[in-house]
Amino acid sequence: MFDRHLSLVHQAKGVLRQNWTGSSTKPAPRLYPHQWSWDSAFIAMGYAHYDQARAMQELRSLFRGQWENGLLPHIVFRPGLVGAYFPGPDYWQAERSPDAPQAVATSGIIQPPVHATAALHIYRYASDPAQALAFLQDLFPQLVAWHGYLYRERDRDKDGLVYVRHPWESGQDNSPLWDAAMARMDLTQDDLPAYQRVDIHEVSMDNRPSNSDYDRYVYLLVQAREATYNEAQLQTQCPFMVQDVLFNTLLVQANRDLAAIAQLLHHDPAPFEAWANTTAIALNQKLWNPELGLYQNYDLVAEELIPTAVAAGFSPLYGRISSAAQAAHLVTTLLAPSFTVSHRWGVPTCSRADAAFCPNRYWRGPVWINLNWLLSQGLRHYGYEAEAQWLRQCSIDLVERSGFYEYFNPDTGKGLGSANFSWTAALLLDLLMQDPAIARYEREYAAERQFA
Repeated sequence: MFDRHLSLVHQAKGVLRQNWTGSSTKPAPRLYPHQWSWDSAFIAMGYAHYDQARAMQELRSLFRGQWENGLLPHIVFRPGLVGAYFPGPDYWQAERSPDAPQAVATSGIIQPPVHATAALHIYRYASDPAQALAFLQDLFPQLVAWHGYLYRERDRDKDGLVYVRHPWESGQDNSPLWDAAMARMDLTQDDLPAYQRVDIHEVSMDNRPSNSDYDRYVYLLVQAREATYNEAQLQTQCPFMVQDVLFNTLLVQANRDLAAIAQLLHHDPAPFEAWANTTAIALNQKLWNPELGLYQNYDLVAEELIPTAVAAGFSPLYGRISSAAQAAHLVTTLLAPSFTVSHRWGVPTCSRADAAFCPNRYWRGPVWINLNWLLSQGLRHYGYEAEAQWLRQCSIDLVERSGFYEYFNPDTGKGLGSANFSWTAALLLDLLMQDPAIARYEREYAAERQFA
């Protein structure tokens, strides 16, 4: 077992090495050639175990694209890759906003806020704490501005829950969560400028969002672009505004981690702890469904909970948001056949009982390592050690069986989407390093290399 896991560690490092661009890490060799926001946070957590300089550079590179108002864009584009990905900078036209950076091309939307968590992770695994502390000192104002943007611009009702205004902002692009909201957009050809997808040339169409989904993604993009990314204006006209469980859970944890960073830097942690508490209370008051035993998203346009049951509905375990009774209810739901029928590969992104469940299509059923990683930690937080270890082992077994894929069929374990996917490699590294023997061997190996 030790040798097999050690081999996986070295393979994971190889994936990250392959995807390193010189300044950041692309999510995959071909399908995603630029730098993505929450990908980079997860990737930095993997690097933190063996290459602190690269972990720090990963976040520094991403925050080069931060806007003046604090928005952290979901893509920072690499120059010179015209046509390599759609939508590119020419389609986003982020420069229409007075807040967008002049020297860095970015998108005009966001992704889940995992960045303070990643920064603290880097510090916790640092072999040189003074160097890591200096890194935190540099990044701290940008993290504060990022969280400040979310509460100032995205908490429409001032209830502590921030909204997403595009499915891509949630990180769960084509989840069944969005089906009703997307169906409200009755589009004609006049509503859409011409565009050409690139993703389906790299991955099977059967594994990707539909053309109908993409039409609506583009429509929402164009609407934001035409509003010059002015959030106040978009709040009055955007047909897609959702308070997302996963996004807000990650924000709670990121606020707590930002408070911990503030303490390390001798700043007042109270504002960030207050943000965390406010959002955690709102999640429990507004998004918890005791009948289902799950947290659910809230559609701000329809003014109702979205009934779809997805794996992200368990994520408040990760954020330590649930009470002990809620956690027990969540675990019962998690281990029911509608989610983990085989108990072999982890948690599918959508309940099998939902008519929209599809085991091969992106966020409509496949297993993702990042959700397994989050939920494994969440289970451990509440004392469900056996269940946490089961989910950790599922992730290791998946990659050992099928390779470092983007996502996996929940029934067969077959790898789907892009091969050699960076956050799969990075988070698997983090899971493997939970084994003290592996971690000790890797530390000693790194020391030998340093003094060889």
